[in-house]
Amino acid sequence: MALWGGRFESGPDALFKALNDSLRFDYRLALHDIEGSVGWAKAIHRAGVLTAGELGTLLGALGDLKAEIAKQPELPAASNDEDIHSYVERRLIEKVGVLGKKLHTGRSRNDQVATDLRLWTRAEIDERRGELRECRRSLIELGRREKETVFPGYTHLQRAQPVLLAHWCLAYVEMMERDDARLGDARARVNVCPLGSGALAGTAYPIDRALLADGLGFDSPTRNSLDGVSDRDFVIETLAACSLAGVHLSRLGEDLIIYGSQEFGFFEFDDKVSSGSSLMPQKKNPDAAELLRGKSGRVVGALVSLLTTVKGLPLAYNKDLQEDKEPLFDAMDHLSLCLRVVPKILDTLKVRREVCERAAAGGYSNATDLADYLVGKGVPFREAHEQVGRAVRSAMAKGVALESLPLDALREHCPRVDADVTGRISLESGMARREIAGATGPNSVSVALDEARSRLGR
Repeated sequence: MALWGGRFESGPDALFKALNDSLRFDYRLALHDIEGSVGWAKAIHRAGVLTAGELGTLLGALGDLKAEIAKQPELPAASNDEDIHSYVERRLIEKVGVLGKKLHTGRSRNDQVATDLRLWTRAEIDERRGELRECRRSLIELGRREKETVFPGYTHLQRAQPVLLAHWCLAYVEMMERDDARLGDARARVNVCPLGSGALAGTAYPIDRALLADGLGFDSPTRNSLDGVSDRDFVIETLAACSLAGVHLSRLGEDLIIYGSQEFGFFEFDDKVSSGSSLMPQKKNPDAAELLRGKSGRVVGALVSLLTTVKGLPLAYNKDLQEDKEPLFDAMDHLSLCLRVVPKILDTLKVRREVCERAAAGGYSNATDLADYLVGKGVPFREAHEQVGRAVRSAMAKGVALESLPLDALREHCPRVDADVTGRISLESGMARREIAGATGPNSVSVALDEARSRLGR
């Protein structure tokens, strides 16, 4: 069904119809289109367009249609209508006759689709925030299980300083809390109602837009009708927040892949989140983590796609804006899939604690602790840094750990060293002295885990 045929003598060319029609993807807005239509029906009833009886008939038919689509969400996609708005209106007319044609009074598909998309995006943001919450829960619980596991910390992918594995988990908790906050912030700008903006100039009917917005769960109506129908900042901002979340998942996936490799051997993935090779029988591949990394490109691509689409559009509505939905739908689908698989990876992850601790003790990762020890003996830090660097070079030449150098050999480079140095450069003592807020000291990490768990409960 076309909603605009009166001006035209012939129907659309088949190729143009294939280019123009959007029902194959915007059918996903069906329930939201019905929700907006219910709100609009009440608004035009209050404006005197519909009688109480007509309103009741329309609401009943819309309720029936909603129930049909809820049972078969892809039902609209099987029709030959131009878009979801055409489908809903056609089905409504089939149910109530000419009365169905009154519903669109004062409304345009421009403000209609903008409203539908805001309703859909709002619901999806709420879903993603719930999924992020479950990811954080899994990270916190992994941290609690591995509260005492010593782990090598890296910079430049070179062993740097030992940390607790729980501290590594909490780093990703922080990222995901920011993702959640960004989505929440984006939601605030999603949650304004363009309905009543008409095609671009507003409606001529006395619509109470504040009451209409409130009835649909929006915080307020949009303030300008031109902007109301053409604004897609809310989609772009949502995609930007999703892109950062995807990038964080990609970083998590990369860490898991590296640490789970045979070269590192810190983690082992459960069979349920791994795959094998069609050729090499011995292989166990971290495909779930690799796809966390890989699918981030789709989400970032969706953001870039829509930014490119809107960058040169004149006011107000242009058909280019039809291209907002597929990138948004795709990004949300794949981000959701990734977020839902993260707990399945982490909740079943096997940590090889002995391997982690051996790695944390290697690579001269206690060199900074030795420098700090010398500072405590009155050596300026820059001199201590130089002395310890020479001591490390000596230990490397001998093929021994820093703490394994004989005291006399250590004093050749660090003259202020005393017999108490061994106890000061062990893994345990190094971390025990890092007990300030945000550091990897056992007490600090324990407090941070409790605080993260408490924030999750709010």
